[in-house]
Amino acid sequence: MRIKYNLVEIYGFIFLGSAFLLIYFQENLTIHNLVFSESFLTFNMIFLSIFIEAIPFVLIGVFIAGFIQVFVSEDHLKRLIPKNKFSAVLISCLIGALFPACECGIVPIVRRLIAKGVPLFAGVGFLLTGPLINPIVIFSTYMAFGENIKMAGLRMGLGLLIALVITGIVCILFKSNQMKPSKLSFVSSELNESKRPIGVRMKAMFVHAIDEFFDMGKFLVLGAILAAFVQTYVSTKSLLDVGGTDVLASTFVMMGLAYLLSLCSEADAFIAASFHHLFSDTSLLGFLIYGPMLDLKNTIMLLAVFRFVFVLTLMVIITGTVAGILYLVHPWI
Repeated sequence: MRIKYNLVEIYGFIFLGSAFLLIYFQENLTIHNLVFSESFLTFNMIFLSIFIEAIPFVLIGVFIAGFIQVFVSEDHLKRLIPKNKFSAVLISCLIGALFPACECGIVPIVRRLIAKGVPLFAGVGFLLTGPLINPIVIFSTYMAFGENIKMAGLRMGLGLLIALVITGIVCILFKSNQMKPSKLSFVSSELNESKRPIGVRMKAMFVHAIDEFFDMGKFLVLGAILAAFVQTYVSTKSLLDVGGTDVLASTFVMMGLAYLLSLCSEADAFIAASFHHLFSDTSLLGFLIYGPMLDLKNTIMLLAVFRFVFVLTLMVIITGTVAGILYLVHPWI
């Protein structure tokens, strides 16, 4: 079995490595101040911080995807997901909550599951809850808000409710898997034969993980570049000024900020806590719930896997559901 990747991917990772070395050793270089502007150096620093923060979770994701491809058969998945759609929606969201994956690391896992026959809506449930309410995220939220169980509990409870609603809507609207045709070619039934030696299957798992990493890695890089560009050249103060005192407007502002910043869900609570004196708990929950479900870098990765119309529809559903439910429950928060 041979690993497939093209020259563009190879040159891209060489460029990325060169950029990392340049920034890492910049204190020993004097010419960089003459060649690069301060804003460009800031852009590079933010880009590398986003990329380095996301890479471990992407690696976890591609190895899980490789394991699913080689060791998990379609029959296993059929037994795991109930035939009843309501039960399937609930089970997919609850299973996703058990996985410590961030929003970029979950994409290759969901792609592999759907390509192996998991219904689209179940994949979406896994996609939404995995980065949002896994144990690591809830604990970091608890610590970020001064060991306040309220915000951690609201993030988990409302996040699960919103994920269930979104998954139910997707179940009603979409019947096919909505994956781009070229992505379906990744599935090969011969690798799932249990009679193959364990060593051969382990090798196949690593090869699949490497292929998955190179395939998804370039979209992670592109998403990180766009997120870094926005953070460097778009003033967040202008976004905060738009919010004002209206609950719905301020919630949309914090959701927009979460989308643009593209923070890892394991760390975003510490950023949200820094706005605690400026925004209501409802607006902060918009930041904490919306960001793990949808941000700039994982939008790029979703567009690489799913059809454009589906991704656009999903973005509208997620945005409307998060804002609508938070607005409805605001009086009780």
